[in-house]
Amino acid sequence: MLARTFTLLVLLATAATAQTTHYVATTGNNTTGNGTVGNPWATIEFAVDQVSDGDLILVQPGDYVGRVRFDRTFAQGITIRSAMPYQARLRNNDRVITVYSGQGITVEGFDIAHSGPGSAPLVIHVQDLIGPPGGTDFVSRITFRNNVIHDSWDNDLLKINNGAGDVLVEGNLFYNQSGSDEHIDVNSVTDVEIRDNVFFNDFAGSSRPNNNDTSGFIVVKDSNADDDSNLGSLRVDIRRNVFLHWEGSPGSNFVLIGEDGQPFYEAIDVLVENNLMLGDSGNDMRAAFGVKGAQSIVFRHNTVSGDLPAAAFAMRLNREGANLQNDDIHFWGNVWSDATGTMGIPTGGGPLDFSDTPPADTTANWSLDTNVYWNGGAALPFQAGELINPSDDPNPTVGDPVLTSPAGAVLPRWDPVGNLFVDGSTSIHEVFVNLVQTYGRPGSGSVVSGVADPANAPVDDILGRPRPMTGIDAGAYQESILFADGFESGDTSSWSVTVP
Repeated sequence: MLARTFTLLVLLATAATAQTTHYVATTGNNTTGNGTVGNPWATIEFAVDQVSDGDLILVQPGDYVGRVRFDRTFAQGITIRSAMPYQARLRNNDRVITVYSGQGITVEGFDIAHSGPGSAPLVIHVQDLIGPPGGTDFVSRITFRNNVIHDSWDNDLLKINNGAGDVLVEGNLFYNQSGSDEHIDVNSVTDVEIRDNVFFNDFAGSSRPNNNDTSGFIVVKDSNADDDSNLGSLRVDIRRNVFLHWEGSPGSNFVLIGEDGQPFYEAIDVLVENNLMLGDSGNDMRAAFGVKGAQSIVFRHNTVSGDLPAAAFAMRLNREGANLQNDDIHFWGNVWSDATGTMGIPTGGGPLDFSDTPPADTTANWSLDTNVYWNGGAALPFQAGELINPSDDPNPTVGDPVLTSPAGAVLPRWDPVGNLFVDGSTSIHEVFVNLVQTYGRPGSGSVVSGVADPANAPVDDILGRPRPMTGIDAGAYQESILFADGFESGDTSSWSVTVP
């Protein structure tokens, strides 16, 4: 696994160049408008074609119907932002946003969805169509931040594929994909970071049936082999997200690495850390996390809590088709907690099951170390035929992490009439923090305190707070934090991290 480090900086300098703000409104005009607040343009796509590098486009509230194509290149980058968060609604009965040749574009604060039944596949599609496959010039520096992305009526909510790279998906709210597809399909790409998002499904809330046929919330893979510049997806970070309310297929996962049975590693160098995965529904899943034919995968300091239920509670490591053996797979500092005592039992009943890990499907290069296990006081699962059991952890902590049960968690879908999320929050960030503080923060007497190995821990926690050098808690949430002046504090209740 390639090492990842980053430094937390406080930036005090102002931008060196001035930013010009332009405006789009449903009352605007692309012919007579000039992009000012008093004389706005009518469409986002037209505005992007007019502005200069470094500019800001503010989109006024209202419904914008049709595809929005982002196909210009900006060295410094531009931002397209909903002037009032989530009140500019992008709709189409086909792809809503496409980025096929653009670079340096940020999309912020929109409500993005299909128009309704009968829509063609995908809500947002990012792929590289700059010239022939290969080369150094590809779709890149694309950011989706603070958007409500929901209700695909065909296929994924967001597909990033075919050689794109350097994509950031930050602080968004995802719900309700369609069929055997995902919230995010990361497919034959490089350098993608998915952080600070909330993922769940709530089909009934959108007046849709739940057919229990959808796939995972995130998949990282390579479907097209060497048809583009990549063989396998490389360097993907999935960090500081919240996953809840599974309504998908009993054969799928919150996060799956590899899927298509390819004869090469479908993903290499994937980091899954500081995520909160909640079992708050009665729908079966395969396991919270899965790997199929991938290499150099680290799953560390995640908190998996609740009665999923699942065929295996923690993980499934297997091969399908022509897959190579999984290799270099590591599980460090996680919390796996089912306070109901039914860890890894699906709704139809069966034995306790921690993992589904056929020994022939993963090399000897794996580790399970310094994790916390809790099955409500009942025995931990053990399956003699599996490669990985809790008893394989040389430094386990077995005990109660004192986590609030996620059963009955309010699903925080966006209510455009009340301009609030259903949980009462006014922003996605508030939704995120409420879920983390309610279900991810261990209570008094928790066994997670200080038991993790500093050598294998992230430098921050799920809220982006720096962890101390020693006394590191297992799981996604760090109770004591280290401030920039070196002062360590256990009073973290008022901490708030602002997503730009």
